Amino acid sequence: MKLRNVLTILSVIGAFGLLAFLYTWYQKAFTDNFKGWNQEEYFYVGSEDSYQDVLRKLAPHMKDVASFESIAGQRSYEANVISGRFKLRNGMTNYDLIEALRANVPVRLTFNNQERIENLAGRIGSQVEADSTAMMNIFLDPVFLKENGMTKESVIACFLPETYEFYWTVSPLKIRNRMHKEYLKFWTAERKQKAEALGLTQVEVTTLASIVQKETAKEDEKARVAGVYLNRLKEGMPLQADPTVVYAKKLYSNDFDQVIKRVYLKDTQIPSPYNTYRNTGLPPGPIFMADKSSIDAVLNAEKHDYMYFCASVERMGYHEFAVTYPQHTANSQKYSKWLNENGIE
Repeated sequence: MKLRNVLTILSVIGAFGLLAFLYTWYQKAFTDNFKGWNQEEYFYVGSEDSYQDVLRKLAPHMKDVASFESIAGQRSYEANVISGRFKLRNGMTNYDLIEALRANVPVRLTFNNQERIENLAGRIGSQVEADSTAMMNIFLDPVFLKENGMTKESVIACFLPETYEFYWTVSPLKIRNRMHKEYLKFWTAERKQKAEALGLTQVEVTTLASIVQKETAKEDEKARVAGVYLNRLKEGMPLQADPTVVYAKKLYSNDFDQVIKRVYLKDTQIPSPYNTYRNTGLPPGPIFMADKSSIDAVLNAEKHDYMYFCASVERMGYHEFAVTYPQHTANSQKYSKWLNENGIE
């Protein structure tokens, strides 16, 4: 057989071999290999996870583990595992999986309705790799508290309800610093001047704002409620704010999951620095994670002569305001009657 024919035959065999290899590679790379996964489900790779850890967690959802390992090796994923949060879906090919495992999806964290720093730490810890204990340690770091003139009770004032984007593996320190940076940015020179004009520190403004926000959800009423409390502070009167009693009751019983719909006379006797029926002035810290509008409501409080207010039965969600105690007593009796008639305990 002539050399030319031999070379031709070898070329043909080589071509078929290459085609077979490419076909096999294509099948491994682009054939569906992922199953049993919800459309919106995420896959998490920890900071300490190795390639074998990733493979172990993915294997139960694969039709052919060996084919994935082959493509992972060819795509250099085995030696370059990325930690984070990744979105996977049913029907993914091995190629799709590798690409998805390189596309880190940030976590959108929204903070509101947090009563204590413990609640905030727990909320964050449930959505990122770091747990609530790690978050608490960084929030209550003695150096951080000292540098910002904070205490365990007041430190929640350093953080504003906002939506933040973090990668799942973000460190607790970066989370705290980012949130605190937003707090510092919020307190402009103008806001600081307004707080000073009220004779309040930034923490005291935020503490009062947390009470105002608990008292009313109506944006157009917050400044008026704030004005009542500022009038009381000026006169040296106890704030007598029911939300502080609710907070004191939860703290006293160590049960922040309980739902308290009504404050009774006996509740106002709870021994707690947060009970503004027993103590004059402001509590030692916020009773709630006050939002920006509530803080601004205090800084721009309405100037009036009202010293009292009570929930309205005619305008649900709003309050009836009074200058004198007899006027307030009449409003309170009307509201108490409504509560009793509606069986609200």
